Amino acid sequence: MISTRGRYALRVMIDIAEQSNTGYIPLNDIATRQAISEKYLESIVVLLTRGGLLEGVRGKGGGYKLTRTPDEYPLSSILRLTEGSLAPVACLKEGATCERSPFCKTLPVWKGFYAVIDHYLSGVTLADLLNPTEK
Repeated sequence: MISTRGRYALRVMIDIAEQSNTGYIPLNDIATRQAISEKYLESIVVLLTRGGLLEGVRGKGGGYKLTRTPDEYPLSSILRLTEGSLAPVACLKEGATCERSPFCKTLPVWKGFYAVIDHYLSGVTLADLLNPTEK
């Protein structure tokens, strides 16, 4: 399940992409447009900035902007950054070990499901959300 943080991160990235012609976008403008607490958005943009997806500038005229064009942002990269993992079960998370994996009859199902999720989200970009068509 994608958390509120992941969903809001996508909304922030779309908002910034839509305003990309105006330079740096102040966080309070994004918060107002998206009806999300500015304080909560601060924690999200910190992750996005540390992950190299956004560039931030403080002070007058400051705010956030994309570091790349919208078509260079697969949704999987945004969600992995904010969610930590897209794995549908704990045993598939990076670094996880499970003593049952050698004989687990359901593991192939979860691996296949994870592959479908990853493939789909890697194939949809921020640009696709800006100009939606049926995918």
